[in-house]
Amino acid sequence: MEFRHLRYFLALAEELHFGRAAQRLSISQPPLSLNIQQLEASVGAQLFTRNSRGVQLTAAGQAFVPAARALLAQAGAAMREAREVAQGQAGELQIGFAGTLLYCGLPQVLQRFQAGHPKLRLVMRELSSSEQLSELVRDRLDVGFVHTPRVPPGFGQILVASQAMVACLPQKHALAKARSIALQDLQGQALVVVSRTVSPDYHERILSECELAGWLPPVVHELRHWLSVVALVAQGQGVALVPEALAQSALAGAVFVPLQGSALRYDTRCLWRSGRDQTALQDFVTAVRTDMVPAG
Repeated sequence: MEFRHLRYFLALAEELHFGRAAQRLSISQPPLSLNIQQLEASVGAQLFTRNSRGVQLTAAGQAFVPAARALLAQAGAAMREAREVAQGQAGELQIGFAGTLLYCGLPQVLQRFQAGHPKLRLVMRELSSSEQLSELVRDRLDVGFVHTPRVPPGFGQILVASQAMVACLPQKHALAKARSIALQDLQGQALVVVSRTVSPDYHERILSECELAGWLPPVVHELRHWLSVVALVAQGQGVALVPEALAQSALAGAVFVPLQGSALRYDTRCLWRSGRDQTALQDFVTAVRTDMVPAG
């Protein structure tokens, strides 16, 4: 059975006249009759009766009409979906991100991109950089926004943000109202930091920066999320070095003070597997490059 057979069947079922059905299909009557015979052979039942009074549907033919319409409708929907996926207008993109991206322009990029791709499903997954790298390599993510320079082979990358790191202090801290501070000013205070397992690069870089400044924290609290770091500082449980975008979180009890002479920055990269034939992915990468990459 072919879709052509179904189209011919429905035309004849609606016209109940070989001449009119053939004219509607822009074919001659012999090919129409042959295709109806082939369909009846495939179904294993007579679908029409033919006599001097014309053409009539049999009981089997009447039962077959809604099924034939449904099959053609499903085929049409499948073809439209395939075309839309090929054009990047439908399907799904799995996007990984870390929480700080919520303050670095990602929501705005997603909103604009979704407006231009209303049938495309964007699945957002909040994961650490390490988790994203693992999922990207296993093809469980299409795009990742990571905070690490460790890019696996075979992946494209865009540097989408580079922020200064600032000191995060409790609101009642003696230095909370300072215009800027040096790391040495935090000597002897407990440090709150993202854990080594979640963000090994920045965990090590923050501790190394403290060590270079002669600041050896007596206590180090390790948490999974930057927002948790800020929240713990707000409760007076220590101080932290965090990306400056977190100042937008407006968590009560925490203040953010620039650091003097620190070269420590927080870089964000967009990663995707190179060479993947997926129009929606390429469109999204273009949107990121256009709307998120810092000028200059």
